[in-house]
Amino acid sequence: MAEKKQVYKCEICGNVVEVLHGAAGDLVCCGAEMVLFEEKSADEGKEKHVPVIEATADGVKVKVGSNPHPMEEKHFIEWVEVIDGETSCRHYLQPGQAPEAIFKGCSANVTAREYCNVHGLWKS
Repeated sequence: MAEKKQVYKCEICGNVVEVLHGAAGDLVCCGAEMVLFEEKSADEGKEKHVPVIEATADGVKVKVGSNPHPMEEKHFIEWVEVIDGETSCRHYLQPGQAPEAIFKGCSANVTAREYCNVHGLWKS
C-alpha cells in the first residue's frame, strides 16, 4: 500500500514519483514494481546527505550535509523539501548550484528531505 509522501523509483527508466494520495495497490512503471525509497537519516561514508536546518530572519535555510554535498553532472542533489505538517515546499537544484535552499515563511520546526540522484532520499 502506497502512503502519502512516500517516494518511489522505477529501476528500469529512472522515473521518480511521490505519492500524493495513498491507496491500496502497487505502483508499477515499465511493467515492474517501483522501489520505495526509505528515508535515511544517518550519514555514512565521505559524502554527507542529512539536511541541516538553520533558522533565518525570513524562514529557514536547508543545507545538504554538514560538509557541502558534491553538485557534479553525475552526482548531485536534485531537490530539497521542507515539510510542516500537511504543507510542503520543494526547491529543485541543478549541478553546479550550491546544495542548499531557502524557504521563506517557515518556522525552524519543520522536517527537511533531500534527494540525491546517486544515494537516494534523506531526511532530518
